[in-house]
Amino acid sequence: MNSRLTPIILALIFIPIAVFAGVLFANLEKTVVRENTDAMEARITSEYDRIETNVESVNMCTRFFLSDEGLLEVLRQAADGSEMDMMEMLEFHSSKISDLERLVNNNPLLYAVRVYSVTDDVQEMVPILYSGSRMQRLDWYGEDPEGWHFDYHDTLFSSLLSDQGNALVSRVTAVSDYDRGVIGYVESAMTMETMFRGTYENGAAEWGFLSTPEGQILSEDREEEARMIREAFDTPESEAVREVRYRKLGGSYYIIARYPVKVMDTVVYAVRDISREIRDVYFRRNLFVLIMTFVLVLAAVLIDRMIRNYQKQVLSKNAELRSLQNQINAHFIYNVLESIKMMAEIDEKYEISDAITSLGKLMRYSIKWSHNSVPLEDELEYIRNYVLLMNLRNDFEVILSINVPEELLDQEILKMSLQPIVENAVVHGIEPVAADTTVYIKAWSENDTFRIELTDSGKGMNPEELEQLMRRIRGEVEERDPGSSQNGNGVGLKNVEDRIKLTFGSEYGLEVYSEPMKYTKVSIRLPRRELKRKGLS
Repeated sequence: MNSRLTPIILALIFIPIAVFAGVLFANLEKTVVRENTDAMEARITSEYDRIETNVESVNMCTRFFLSDEGLLEVLRQAADGSEMDMMEMLEFHSSKISDLERLVNNNPLLYAVRVYSVTDDVQEMVPILYSGSRMQRLDWYGEDPEGWHFDYHDTLFSSLLSDQGNALVSRVTAVSDYDRGVIGYVESAMTMETMFRGTYENGAAEWGFLSTPEGQILSEDREEEARMIREAFDTPESEAVREVRYRKLGGSYYIIARYPVKVMDTVVYAVRDISREIRDVYFRRNLFVLIMTFVLVLAAVLIDRMIRNYQKQVLSKNAELRSLQNQINAHFIYNVLESIKMMAEIDEKYEISDAITSLGKLMRYSIKWSHNSVPLEDELEYIRNYVLLMNLRNDFEVILSINVPEELLDQEILKMSLQPIVENAVVHGIEPVAADTTVYIKAWSENDTFRIELTDSGKGMNPEELEQLMRRIRGEVEERDPGSSQNGNGVGLKNVEDRIKLTFGSEYGLEVYSEPMKYTKVSIRLPRRELKRKGLS
C-alpha cells in the first residue's frame, strides 16, 4: 500500500506548491517588467519633452536670424557681387554681429548659429558670418542642404584652431530673396549630446540610439546591438508610433521604447537591459524548486516511514485483536479438550489423545500473542503439531523433514510466518497429487543473514503460475479471493511478505522457485538475530 499511497500524498503536497510557485514567480517577473516599463515610459516622456524644447530653441534662433534685415542686406550685396566698405563693415559688426553673437552665447543649449553666403563676395565675421567656400567644408553641404543633419563634426576650420570632437545636429535653412533666389543658409547647431541627452547618457544597463530616414543608426559603439533592437519591432519606422515593449533578444532581457520625432524625421530608441533583475527572479525560482525538491524527497522518506510504521501497527493490532477474540472462550475450550483427552486415555485411545494434545498446543500457540517474533524452535514445534493434525484428515501422509542446526534454533522469526507456507504446500502442491510427500525444512546462516527454505515435492507450478504468485506476493495484483486457502489462516503469503519487510526492512522477504510436477521451494531471507528460547508450553 505504501508504494501507492506515498506518490499520492506527495502529489497532493506538490501540485498546490507548484501552482503557487508558478503564480508567485510569474507575478514577480511581471512586476519587474511593469516597474521597468513604467520607468521607461517616464524616461521617454521626459526625453521627448526635452527634444521638443531643444527643437523650439533651434527654430526660434533660426527665425530670429532670418528676420534680421541688416543680415539679409549683407547677403543680398554678396549675391550681387558688391562689397561693403571698411566703415560699413565696422558699423555692421558692432551693431549686428555682436548682438547676434550675444544671443547665441546667452543660450547654453546652442553650439553655434552661423550664416553662410552662397558666394565668396562677403567679409567673414566670426563666429556668425561665413563665405560659401567655407560652408562647403561641412559634411552636410550638398545640392540641397536644407533640413536636419545628424552626427557631423565642425570642420569649418582646421582641427588645430577648433574643437572637432563634438558630434553635432543642426537645422539648415535657406535664406531666399524674391529677385535673387537663395542667397544664403542659416545653420542652427547643437551637440548631439545636448539635443538627445537621454540617448547619449549611456550606461551598462541603459542606453539609446537614433535611426535616420536613410536607415543610418547613430549609436556609440553599439551598432550591432542597435540593429538587433530595431528589428524587434514589427512595423517599419515610417509607421512608428510611441511604444514600449519587453523582449528577450540574444539571451538578454530588454525593455525597449521607440518614438518618432516627426519634426526631425527621425526615430529615437531607448533601451534598458533588465537581464540582471529577471535572472534574479529566475535564480530565486530555481532555488525555490531546489529547496522544494529536497523537502519533497525528505517528505517522501518520512511519509514512507510513517506509512510503514502505521502498517506495522495495524498488523500488530489486528493480531492482538484476533488473540483477544480467541481468548474469550479459551479456558472453556482447553478444559473441554482436556476432558476429551482423559476420556480417550481411559478407553486406551492413545492416537486420539495425542491428536488432542497437539491440537491444544496448536491453539495455545495461535491464541497466545504477546510478541510479534518468536524463536525458530517455537515456530518449528508449531509446524510439527500442525502437520500431525493435517495428516489425520488426509488419506495421504505429509512427512516433515527438518534440518536446522542447533545454533540456529534461537533465530528470531515472525510468529505464524511458516504455517501459511506449509499450508500452501499441502493444499496446492500435495493434495492434487494425493500421495505421501515430504516437506523439507532447512536453515543456514550467511554472515549477517539467516535463510530458511521450505520445499515440497508436489505438483509444482509452470512459469506463468509462478509469475502470477510472485506478483500477488509483491502486491502488484489484488487478491481476488481473500478467503482462499492461499491466505494461510488469514495471514497469507503476501501478509508474510509484508510483515517481514515492515519488521526487518525492504531487503528481506520471500523468494519462490518451482518446476511443474517436481517441486516448489519458498526461501525466506531474514537478518541474523537471536531470541531466548522458551519452547511451547
